[in-house]
Amino acid sequence: MESLWKLTCLLEPESLTLIGTAILVTFVSASRALDHGKEMQKNLNFSEASITLDQSQAVMIPLASSCSLLLMFYLFSSVSQLITAFVAVGSASALYFCLIPYVAYVKSRFGVVDPFILRCCSKSLTRSQGMLLLFSIGIVAAWLVTGHWLLSNLLGICICVAFVSHVRLPNIKICSLLLVCLFLYDIFWVFLSERFFGANVMVSVATQKASNPLHKVAASLSLPGLQLITKKLELPVKVVFPRNLFPGSSSTDYIMLGLGDMAVPGMLLALALCFDHRKSRDMASMSELSSSKQHKYIWYALFGYVVGLITALAAGVLTQSPQPALLYLIPSTLGPLVFHSWARNELSELWNGGSPAPSVKARTVDV
Repeated sequence: MESLWKLTCLLEPESLTLIGTAILVTFVSASRALDHGKEMQKNLNFSEASITLDQSQAVMIPLASSCSLLLMFYLFSSVSQLITAFVAVGSASALYFCLIPYVAYVKSRFGVVDPFILRCCSKSLTRSQGMLLLFSIGIVAAWLVTGHWLLSNLLGICICVAFVSHVRLPNIKICSLLLVCLFLYDIFWVFLSERFFGANVMVSVATQKASNPLHKVAASLSLPGLQLITKKLELPVKVVFPRNLFPGSSSTDYIMLGLGDMAVPGMLLALALCFDHRKSRDMASMSELSSSKQHKYIWYALFGYVVGLITALAAGVLTQSPQPALLYLIPSTLGPLVFHSWARNELSELWNGGSPAPSVKARTVDV
């Protein structure tokens, strides 16, 4: 009974907000990836490039992530300002990427005239794009000044959406390889790293704050309002919500979820959504199309994500210790997808990728 009583904290506003945000971000990331693929298919000269992972890249991602973790664990204080600068540039680019479709919709809907204001190196910039770019830079600047958790969440969500849209999985075979490697990666760095490195590397890196380069520049130039600029920043690599709504809790106490716990399942959901889109497009008759709507793979994967996310949070509450969320999320999302495709005799098609993905394989660009 005591354990069940502990689980009631999952019904608190911040926990429900975190769960709802994670589900929404994961689904929106998959939807944006599908739309981005359609844009690329329509126009092969589309300015945003993406990459479709192969087997070697799927294995290298966890290895490269492990090296990055160790680098940040041992040298974070030395390179934190440089990392913050790179994150700021990437955040502005990701925010621009997420908002540009809405700008295009408004222009189309209201027939807004949008003249070019700059042309350089075969690239052009319209007035609306310039305004959006300035807005994105302004949001990042506000985060650098205030370090507010809402702005950090916004930028982190945009990074997640942009990553899922630009890094694609061609089929379940590559997806399974990547997820199994990340499954082992998450377990090792959360549960076993303390035995080898004397501390929980994943938790240490996720919770440490970075030095603010804007504060250092302002201090060196003796600019007015220096006291308004925060010295330390929470990097937008996680979504956080404060637990300051209840007595006995401080404003610095947060409930959090790493971006990887949304981006990795988001890649799987994007694969499922693209497969659903391809199957629907290939249906010859309306009766077949109507039947297919009852068996969308995206809903099985999304339901599995909800179950896995709640299980991961519940495990953290019951054990009172950090949990590798991918330990729960990967089986709960990949399992239903594979089982459903096997039951419908479509596992082979999903495993090998029946037809080329909507995107073209290209070198990555800054997100």
